[in-house]
Amino acid sequence: MSTITAQAYAYKGRDTSGKVIKGRMEASSESAVVSRMRSMGLSPVEIRPTSAGAGLNMEINLGAFEKGVKLKDIAIMSRQLATMIAAGLSLLRALSILASQTENKTLGSTLDSVRVAVEGGAALSDALARHRQIFPPIMIHMVRAGETGGFLDHALESVADTFEADVKLRSTIKSALTYPVVVLIMAIVSVIGMLLFIVPIFEKMFADLGGELPLPTQILVILSRAMVWIAPVLLVGGIAFAIWWKRNKHTDAVRSRVDPLKLRLPVFGDLFRKVAIARFTRNFATMTGSGVPVLQSLAIVGETSGNWVIEKALINVQDSVRAGRTIAEPLANEPMIPSMVTQMIAVGEDSGSLEQMLNKISDFYDSEVQATTEALTSLIEPLMIAVIGTVIGGMIIALYMPIFTIFDQIH
Repeated sequence: MSTITAQAYAYKGRDTSGKVIKGRMEASSESAVVSRMRSMGLSPVEIRPTSAGAGLNMEINLGAFEKGVKLKDIAIMSRQLATMIAAGLSLLRALSILASQTENKTLGSTLDSVRVAVEGGAALSDALARHRQIFPPIMIHMVRAGETGGFLDHALESVADTFEADVKLRSTIKSALTYPVVVLIMAIVSVIGMLLFIVPIFEKMFADLGGELPLPTQILVILSRAMVWIAPVLLVGGIAFAIWWKRNKHTDAVRSRVDPLKLRLPVFGDLFRKVAIARFTRNFATMTGSGVPVLQSLAIVGETSGNWVIEKALINVQDSVRAGRTIAEPLANEPMIPSMVTQMIAVGEDSGSLEQMLNKISDFYDSEVQATTEALTSLIEPLMIAVIGTVIGGMIIALYMPIFTIFDQIH
């Protein structure tokens, strides 16, 4: 039987302002917990050992049901950490407060692990790098630059600004896509429901009445009969595709085909292009302003751009910079990068104000995304209503055409 060298403890303590802080940690004894709490600036109130399997105190791991860490959670955490560090709190104490108070349990446990690593002598950036599935590369490198330059609080504020802008951008895109997607799904469900349940009733009625059905009605009846096996195939195929997509959507083989196609879509292609440019220029400006080396910034910005075309374009830019050339020169050869962007980057390089120019480009394309979203929303709503009305109305007319024919024969 192996000897247990560390025990899990639940602790409760007060900080200098009198606020109660709760948390968990592993230690060899209660005295070790007291020592670590005092190093965090906490006065112990209660310390008790906890066990993973002690009756009602058992911690149930929900696994896949646990709430994931969203970019918004990271942005809020970065803003709070920057504020506490700027106010003079120690890094350990700030991390302890965040770990105990964050609403997202996954992020809370991760921050607790980060705190333990920092307490053991690791730099904050190195501790964050141990959880790359939670913290994006751009955050890790900007924190490292802030630690090196002695402006960690400003680096964290820049991270928060960047992520908050990205969250706003994503919500703008979602607002543009939600309505058409929901309406399209409802239309598909309605059509399938009519083919499976309504059309067979009319088919039986027409068979009892006799006579030849009009061509549109015959097509509808054929589709209704086929839908009995098409619907299960579509359902199974949709589930299989969803599983495959979740596993493979981030691979180069998929992204190299899907991302260029997204940029060529007739309605949304221009929107996706503007989003990619806004994200690329904002992240590049943030990293440049934080003192991250240009080549390293380009590599990280490419990884976090969210678009394969931008990522490959920035690889060419890195080769250009290594050869002693400018950033704007290779970008001018990329079809998806507008000439205005390359010209402003070139001016920024020549004048030594690259960060300011990148921020101006980012602000411009953020406003362009907002305007494009509003225009698409106003265009899509009547277009979707017209398409759905045509499909449903056509099906209803096809169902009633035999009744009109029979009525004419009677009279």
